[in-house]
Amino acid sequence: MTKSLQGKIAVITGGNSGIGLAIAKRFVADGATVFISGRRKEQLDKAVSEIGANSIAVQADVSKIEDIKHLFEVVKSSKAFKGKIDILIANAGTGGFSPLGETSEQSYENVFDINVKGVIFTVEEALPLLGNGSSVILTSSIAAFKGLQGSAIYGASKAAVRSLARSWTADLKGKGIRVNVVSPGPIDTPMFAQVGEETTEMIRQMIPLGRIGEPEEAANVYAFLASDESSFLTGADIQVDGGLAQL
Repeated sequence: MTKSLQGKIAVITGGNSGIGLAIAKRFVADGATVFISGRRKEQLDKAVSEIGANSIAVQADVSKIEDIKHLFEVVKSSKAFKGKIDILIANAGTGGFSPLGETSEQSYENVFDINVKGVIFTVEEALPLLGNGSSVILTSSIAAFKGLQGSAIYGASKAAVRSLARSWTADLKGKGIRVNVVSPGPIDTPMFAQVGEETTEMIRQMIPLGRIGEPEEAANVYAFLASDESSFLTGADIQVDGGLAQL
């Protein structure tokens, strides 16, 4: 594996489990120093022990703006910080099913506060620390453009993330900051495991490649978008889903 991210500083929200943890491990292997955030200290400590050297954990809830501000204050005050964030991964998110007619205000607010508000203010607070050559990657989902039963609120929140990337690409025109989206499909993470074995098997049969994806396979795409190998790619949305969204 090449050190394609050697010396770079990366901030990954939701980096304590699932895809976020796989991204952090891959980035460190590629030479980056990573700051990961999450809500639970126990998970963060465990993640850092798995990632190893060049990883720093910050307890922060992206649904709370004061926590997001704290995250970037820690980044700025770190000895590892060199004046710029090279890679920002707005990955923290939540799921949940809300069938039409059964959606509560609380469930709506929980999903949108984390999946939309969290992404918006993560990028807002990071913006002064981004510069020419920085790569911003947002985590959406194939639910943003596939009608999945019981997933209207979740899908709408992820569609908002895709829309944000388009608008921010225009806002950042001429600044040399790239904004791209990764839209995972079924990936073997703790969050996906909540759907149960029966639903997992039904979904697996719908996937052209015939299997559920691994977090490391998603992390490979983030690594590409974070590196200079994708230097002429911005405003894009890459689906990591075994072809499910294409059918």
